[in-house]
Amino acid sequence: MRKLLAAALCLAATTTAGCGATVEPTPRKAMSSAVSLTNCGQKVTYRTAPKRVVTNDVGITELMFALGLENRMAGFAMPDDKGDLTDVPWKDGYKKVKWLSKDQLTKENVLDARADLVFAGWNYGFREDGGFTPDALKKLGIPSYVLTESCHNGRTDTSRGIMPPLDALYTDLTNLGNLFGVEKRAATLIADFKKQVAAVRSKAPAKSPTVFLYDSGQDSPFTSGRYAAPDQIISEAGGTNVMHDVNDSWTTVGWETVVQRDPDVIVICDYGDVTAEQKKKFLLSYAPLRNVSAVRHHRILVLDYVDLVESPRNPSAIARLGAYLRTVAAAKAAN
Repeated sequence: MRKLLAAALCLAATTTAGCGATVEPTPRKAMSSAVSLTNCGQKVTYRTAPKRVVTNDVGITELMFALGLENRMAGFAMPDDKGDLTDVPWKDGYKKVKWLSKDQLTKENVLDARADLVFAGWNYGFREDGGFTPDALKKLGIPSYVLTESCHNGRTDTSRGIMPPLDALYTDLTNLGNLFGVEKRAATLIADFKKQVAAVRSKAPAKSPTVFLYDSGQDSPFTSGRYAAPDQIISEAGGTNVMHDVNDSWTTVGWETVVQRDPDVIVICDYGDVTAEQKKKFLLSYAPLRNVSAVRHHRILVLDYVDLVESPRNPSAIARLGAYLRTVAAAKAAN
């Protein structure tokens, strides 16, 4: 899946470790005892603090960087469609940590890196079809941590999400803080993120604009249900996700549903081989959408992939979307 922002992020996310936050200087070098965490509803015990973590994808990688844990990493995997990684809040982390693969993690990547923990998620690296799963890694003696946004929820074999998306972000920061001995750093990030989000929420328009998240797909759009990060990014920004009733994270719906729900705004997720401009051109020219409010009024906003998956960039994305939704609400009220 998905691209990055740069310059303005330190203004919108000044609380991250890469943007001058006051944080705990260094993590503990070793734990005095094992640490037990709840991950995807299951209790998992780690005997020692990992020293060679391998991550999959940009949001997961930047969770480690935001906690100042790049010195505990052996590498990361992600496609090279994530934007300019040299001008982002965590650019030093990207310079220090090895880029293992421009695809997905494999067992070979992990073994070559001598990983002692794999931090990935379902459809963010972990996958049944390729046999790259926590159970498969466990057989190799390598522990895992699963991104909470991606936890399977049991509704179907593939549906994901067990809690509101920002709760998933805070859960992972708390768990990683406990595992690596940087609890104060994690608590500071969470408190500052909550403060940023509350500031945006306090300015929300009285009448929430409705929003459709367009990820990709022309025959059937790939979008966000209630458990993917965009759902809460939209709601905290002052909008309503038209697909909030879908009990899944990232999933496919039909265009007829989008037309019926007539969103005021469409948010494009910018990543992949199809550019945001190409996606926008498709939406504006696709005949079934011609009477949808967002298309009629050209109310289309582009956010980057890393803004819209669980990541430390979620609060700044909420701020940017919130500002846009306020202008939309004002324009509607004026008419």
